[in-house]
Amino acid sequence: MAAKSFDLIVIGAGPGGYVAAIRAAQLGLNVAVVEREHLGGICLNWGCIPTKALLRSAEVFHLMERAKEFGLSADKIGYDLDAVVKRSRGVARQLSAGVKGLLKKNKVTVVMGEAMLPASGKVSVKTDAGTEELTAKHIILATGARARTLPGLEADGDLVWTYKHALQPPRMPKKLLVIGSGAIGIEFASFFNTLGAETTVVEVMDRVLPVEDAEISAFAKKQFVKQGMKIMEKSMVKQLDRGKGKVTAHIETGGKVEKMDFDTVISAVGIVGNVEGLGLEALGVKLDRSHVVTDEFCRTGVEGLYAIGDIAGAPWLAHKASHEGVMVAELIAGKHAHPVKPESIAGCTYCQPQVASVGYSEAKAKELGYDVKVGRFPFIGNGKAIALGEPEGMVKTVFDAKTGELLGAHMVGAEVTELIQGYVVGRQLETTEEDLMNTVFPHPTLSEMMHESVLDAWDRAIHF
Repeated sequence: MAAKSFDLIVIGAGPGGYVAAIRAAQLGLNVAVVEREHLGGICLNWGCIPTKALLRSAEVFHLMERAKEFGLSADKIGYDLDAVVKRSRGVARQLSAGVKGLLKKNKVTVVMGEAMLPASGKVSVKTDAGTEELTAKHIILATGARARTLPGLEADGDLVWTYKHALQPPRMPKKLLVIGSGAIGIEFASFFNTLGAETTVVEVMDRVLPVEDAEISAFAKKQFVKQGMKIMEKSMVKQLDRGKGKVTAHIETGGKVEKMDFDTVISAVGIVGNVEGLGLEALGVKLDRSHVVTDEFCRTGVEGLYAIGDIAGAPWLAHKASHEGVMVAELIAGKHAHPVKPESIAGCTYCQPQVASVGYSEAKAKELGYDVKVGRFPFIGNGKAIALGEPEGMVKTVFDAKTGELLGAHMVGAEVTELIQGYVVGRQLETTEEDLMNTVFPHPTLSEMMHESVLDAWDRAIHF
């Protein structure tokens, strides 16, 4: 059978791949997408979206428990874990079907199967019906990543879970151990802790949420502890002894090993790129710790071959993948493409309280040699936050003292994952402290704290 020819083949239909395919199709290219599992990838099916649905249920449950504070009464508050999970899966299904519709509308050919690259410009796809051969001048690798497993801490779906098991939990944990306090770990810790699991989080670094600004990490930790979580920093799970219905974890802190019993363990110790079985080494693609090495335009160094999203390294965020997908599609179509700068990509964590940031932390800015001005504003000084019953939080901004450039913004508290975009746009437009100070923020909103934080960096805060 003759090989089918396309202008572009995208391998992987996650938030990087399907977006790249749609943008390329909009620009008039004949595009095929190869996907081995689910349209929408991990993000829509097993990541960003279904976890947010779960966390929303936990948030509503938490608010119901606080009904009295708001002058309301709610009796016999409870939850049905199966129903919570069912809603989450329904949300994921709806969006996955939406991606299918978008690809169809844009006349993108979808091939379901496992891809490999036998030679430059060629893709061989193992489908249910046999092998399909495709060719294209341009190929984008968007195969994503999967959960990293550490020896001895492997998931079994019963006592030890990955994020996938945690999204469809076989039971409600009573005593839960979460290994790793990055976004995935802390979100699941937050979810199960809110629903009543006795939760312990173990983090190998010196603080939880280690990629965040140190002050924000410390604030978030205080809130987690207040909610009943046990946080163990500078600690490592050395081994797990699995018994009937329980796991004994050997946790080392400062050279001392403590044994603790749990009924459930969630491992969230990072990710590895899906680079195996594609034939990349034979093509001469450079790999670095399971990720494809690329230049700023996502080129791999092999003619016509690009890599985007998680497979191309940090930050491992869906919106970074999507943006790279658009950039590469435009590059291939001969348009003027803009590289994606990692420091202009916001990170959002949907724990309780939420955490969001963009740009450099205070420590990083200083390390890079900047003379900095730092502003802070607490939620307790904001009328809307108090009216919402959410007075715990803070906004922190970091500026270059010489030029007034906004170097970084860091937030913890209610709805900060929505607020952060204001600073993202500000950075993109190369705004200075003067522009932000002269901007009129609407009242009463949480966004006013963003204004006050900027004012505070120049000792001009009004409400604190």
